[in-house]
Amino acid sequence: MRVAVLKGGSSLERQVSLRSAARVEDALASLGHEVAPIDADSDLVRSLKELRPDVAFIALHGPGGEDGTPQELLEILGVPYTGPGVAACIRCMDKVLAKHLLREAGVPTPDWVAFNSTAFRELGAADALEEIEARLGYPLVVKPAAQGSSLGVRFAASRDGVPEALVSALSYDDRVLLERHVPGRELAVSVLDGDPLPIVEARPKEEDRFNYEARYEIGRTEYICPADLPDDVAADVRDAASRTYSALGCTGFARVDLMLDTDGRPDVLEANAIPGLTDTSLFPMAADAAGIGFEELVSRIIELAVERRGAAEASRT
Repeated sequence: MRVAVLKGGSSLERQVSLRSAARVEDALASLGHEVAPIDADSDLVRSLKELRPDVAFIALHGPGGEDGTPQELLEILGVPYTGPGVAACIRCMDKVLAKHLLREAGVPTPDWVAFNSTAFRELGAADALEEIEARLGYPLVVKPAAQGSSLGVRFAASRDGVPEALVSALSYDDRVLLERHVPGRELAVSVLDGDPLPIVEARPKEEDRFNYEARYEIGRTEYICPADLPDDVAADVRDAASRTYSALGCTGFARVDLMLDTDGRPDVLEANAIPGLTDTSLFPMAADAAGIGFEELVSRIIELAVERRGAAEASRT
């Protein structure tokens, strides 16, 4: 098949995207596919029309990549593509929307407050901080509403840390999410075609807990896969991830990030519609622990994209 690999783009996660795409392109070539790399920062529509790919492998991250934008374009052009559909991508990318949907579905997620820069100014810093303290207390985590890879994420142990954290988050997005901090263990569950893969535990150094570079530099974070958890706790974690995948309407593959609190209860933080596929990324790590090598993983992701397109066409006839 001729496979267009969509990569790069103009988001702040461009370099991660290029690293993911490089691995995918090598795997596709080894599998015998005709690989057609496309940098989404260029004329994407023209490139797709000229190439006429059989399927598009989306290796884009961040806004303009996993927010439903390229997915909607590919729908219009009639090109099958990997990963979740348009609506699911929108839900996953918008952390505030995702948390509302999770809460409605009964999926455990930490309490939160969200507002945009205009609302913060109109409320005034004093009133805003009082509302935050009343609803969340401290410590808390402040993050942009629509960024990934820990970009702009800050930890605030007390009121004094909130202004700086807000400035950081608002430099990446006009809307921010303030979330009750859950002390415990940081877990990730990759889901392939609805089936949870082995759980990964991330153990970053304390100073790297919300550090973008630490997620992609080998040696900065220790990963354990499968995570060492009691069977009943692992079952609860997988169940929370599966319910998240369903509540947000994901298909194909996705990754769900959670915290396991000190009482052994999972709290879902977010879902990633297009998880990274770099050499330090958690999705291929989990797949490998399940006995699925990287080439097989890429092949399966392509198959799921083609199957979904076939099912969609059949439903219209």
